Amino acid sequence: MLALLQRIKGSNVTLKGDLTFVNNWQYFSLVPSAEHDQLTTTGPYAGTLSAFAAGTKLRTRYRHLLSSPSHRRLVNFWASDSNRVIETARYFATGFFGLDWDSRQAAKLHIIPETPDLGANTLTPGDTCLRYRNDLLTGHDYGLIQLSKFRSVYLPAISARFQVQNPGIDFTDGEIYSMQEMCGFEILVRGSSPWCNIFTRDDWLNFAYARDIIHYYRAGPGNKYGAVMGRLWLDATANLLPKGPDAGRLFFSFVHDGDIVPMLAALDIFPSKTHLPVTHREKNQAWKMSQVVPMNGRVILERLTCEPSSKDRGGDPRQLQRHHVRINVNDGIIALPNCSSGPGASCPLQDFLAIVQERGREVGNFRKMCGVREDSPGRITFLHQ
Repeated sequence: MLALLQRIKGSNVTLKGDLTFVNNWQYFSLVPSAEHDQLTTTGPYAGTLSAFAAGTKLRTRYRHLLSSPSHRRLVNFWASDSNRVIETARYFATGFFGLDWDSRQAAKLHIIPETPDLGANTLTPGDTCLRYRNDLLTGHDYGLIQLSKFRSVYLPAISARFQVQNPGIDFTDGEIYSMQEMCGFEILVRGSSPWCNIFTRDDWLNFAYARDIIHYYRAGPGNKYGAVMGRLWLDATANLLPKGPDAGRLFFSFVHDGDIVPMLAALDIFPSKTHLPVTHREKNQAWKMSQVVPMNGRVILERLTCEPSSKDRGGDPRQLQRHHVRINVNDGIIALPNCSSGPGASCPLQDFLAIVQERGREVGNFRKMCGVREDSPGRITFLHQ
């Protein structure tokens, strides 16, 4: 976006029509190089505020897990080694555990490196899955390849619209797309953005779908490496669930949005019979980034312990199971396909574990799929209290 602004200024063109505001618009960061990829600290949608609010909200929901007599005093939690992710974890902890969580040792934050040498013992498998990183056609860059195809479908019409208003300058697909991205970025920092007003509703629906595409094919169900990378965290969490409170009552992990996506692919919680098309906008797909991984997105696995009612004791034997797993995605309960017979659309624990085991067989072995050395860690080992 900065390159586009510099090009506009260098062209000595006075923009007209929808883009008139750009003539006097100032970039929202005074020091872009220092603030790029950092947690936002201003505006009503600041990352610092959102993280703190999320901690407060979840404390309200799960406070009973903190106050339980059997609960251990110190809670370990984890963040990948990115400043933005670490700061998010700290602000969340302040909302959840209180202002002095660190000094009174209510919780301890563990930083997990984002380095390629960790093998499977990582929160960021996209950094350690070597084939995913090096496969230029169907690896990490596959999302950008598919995005480029769909951008060529909807962006030329927008470019033509701006061209009519401003015949003195042409805009590339990438520049138009960056204008759409700028709407969201500026809202996060300033609370509003004039960039949002220059696009139609249909333009925004196409942009939302473009975001669906890039994540779907970058590390989601549309990428052959996605599910096997997501299997790592899913397996580690599934291993904790049968142990219940003995393993710990609370586990929090903080990562990039691109690291949440593979886990959802591994769980196959948003199944689709066909891959997302890139020649047109799919209108009824289950995979929507605005719902799957929005800003400050989160996925929660809840272990429920329930006693069946007297009327249920003679019914479905699965209802008699005491332990269930419920999936909460961004404050919405999502039923696991073919496993929602428990209370609140939950899945009986043993059935859930069987599904995870079967998915593991389907998606394959991380070391083999990713070309990781046999002597490197084969699983996550740090996730424990």
